[in-house]
Amino acid sequence: MTNNETIESIKAKFQILNLHLTEKARRLWAATEARSLGRGGVAMVQKASGLSRATITSGLIELKAGKTSPTITGRVRRSGGGRKPITETDEDIIDCLKSLLEPATRGDPMSPLQWTSKSTRNLAEELTQQGHPISDRKVAQLLYDLGYSLQANRKTREGTDHPDRNAQFEHINEKVKLFQVECQPVISVDTKKKELIGDFKNAGEEWRPAGEPEEVQVHDFPYQELGKGVPYGVYDVSGNKGWVSVGTDHDTAEFAVATIRQWWLKMGRLDYPDATKLLITADSGGSNASRSKLWKLELGKLATEIGVEISVSHLPPGTSKWNKIEHRMFSQITQNWRGRPLLSHQTMVNLIGNTTTRTGLKIKAGLDNRTYETGIKVSKEDLSAVNIQRDEFHGDWNYTIIP
Repeated sequence: MTNNETIESIKAKFQILNLHLTEKARRLWAATEARSLGRGGVAMVQKASGLSRATITSGLIELKAGKTSPTITGRVRRSGGGRKPITETDEDIIDCLKSLLEPATRGDPMSPLQWTSKSTRNLAEELTQQGHPISDRKVAQLLYDLGYSLQANRKTREGTDHPDRNAQFEHINEKVKLFQVECQPVISVDTKKKELIGDFKNAGEEWRPAGEPEEVQVHDFPYQELGKGVPYGVYDVSGNKGWVSVGTDHDTAEFAVATIRQWWLKMGRLDYPDATKLLITADSGGSNASRSKLWKLELGKLATEIGVEISVSHLPPGTSKWNKIEHRMFSQITQNWRGRPLLSHQTMVNLIGNTTTRTGLKIKAGLDNRTYETGIKVSKEDLSAVNIQRDEFHGDWNYTIIP
């Protein structure tokens, strides 16, 4: 058999055995093969298996001595074999790594990592510059050993808690129960995030033929002629239904009340033909802010138009995410249009209007392309014409507008 044939034979055997051999068994097998071949055996086994000459020679020495590492302990390498941990060769590296990760360094403008991502690569480069040579993979290993893991920002802070926050929620809950017992409508209102109209990336994914993703613009520079879509929503808490007006102009109090008017005309009066009053729960800010005079003035006009008392209860400041419409309707709309570019305002209307859930949510939507002026001032005289009755508890948050 020629040398090449011998090498191929050894290579074939090694490919079969390699997956089942420990480091020690691999070393001793290679040494046995090399010794059986005689002169030139080490070179042939090295070429066939890819093992280093030192490994094969080490195995030969063990075979010649007639003893190997004890098998009782389950060790693969001889005691003391292998590279020493970096924490033993560099005792200061852990303290240096911790100092780079300290939250306190965020407030120090002289901190080397203050304005860069604390990636393993940047950490490794900084440690190396400080005289602690290390790879980014070893940094990752040390971080895991120290109990670190990759973490994203988590939205948990809601601003300063108002002392009457819980009391306001209890007040709202009692009013909602009272209205529902009397079969009177209760709605939750809010503005969803404004969306760019055009071939822009929309977060999320949808099924498409492999390798054929929807092509969109690289940069989110709005088209002047298309602008943005402003979705203002009304969610019927009892009926699990909703209405969304997609505006093309500004999100103002006038636009907000116009949307509530559309809900009443398209859905509300049909679902509640005997309604004598309406309860609205809303945030304390934005176009339906508790301090907005225009909001109250427009609600006064609406109450007179439809002949229904309109009660309003605002959520305490900093609790907008607790609004029913957020997690019962807007979240479902986001799921429905994920991965879809909102090419036109009508596209947005269609995607919103076709949003449903297994629990029976139904949404209708319409386009509102009217212009809404900003900065409208409401005088005290105009506001005084609105018949507002304030609740004893936080009249600034809870009030009723009489037609």
